[in-house]
Amino acid sequence: MSKIVVIYHSGYGHTKRIAETVAESASAQLIAIDAEGNLKDADWEALAAADAIVFGSPTYMGSVSWQFKKFADASSKPWFGQVWKDKLAAGFTNSASMNGDKLSTLHYLFTLSQQHGMVWAGTGLMPANKKTSTREDVNYVASFAGLMTVSPSDASTDEMAAGDFATAKAFGERVKAMAERWAR
Repeated sequence: MSKIVVIYHSGYGHTKRIAETVAESASAQLIAIDAEGNLKDADWEALAAADAIVFGSPTYMGSVSWQFKKFADASSKPWFGQVWKDKLAAGFTNSASMNGDKLSTLHYLFTLSQQHGMVWAGTGLMPANKKTSTREDVNYVASFAGLMTVSPSDASTDEMAAGDFATAKAFGERVKAMAERWAR
């Protein structure tokens, strides 16, 4: 069985809910980046031991949160030793708007993975792009590069769209299947 870690930062709880769903469906360890952008030593050890790492951050001002960026900058230590090289990588983001420049955040996560020599996994999901499609459908946001979810700025974490959770579940299952295949 592959070891998968979901590492994320969440400012208001929405990204945390998605991280929990991805982690549960991927049978992954969940690591939260704290409010100061820090990890415990045990968290760095878990990342080093992982076969796959899923990165998650809200999209703030067209990119990752500063806390996630601090973590990414601190990952230069494992980068120097090529600790994450050839691990599977994937990413997800959440923002208040349908677009919200979430693709910029996914590109950032992808670039981070490529700096580390990782292998990127997209969603592998077809979009819900018919006239009858609703926010309750899987991949309504229609992302291929990674998981995108939407939480309106006035929505509580209990008001998030069921379709986003279904998409997060499918994404986690894909990462798990790919990690198993990649580890063979």
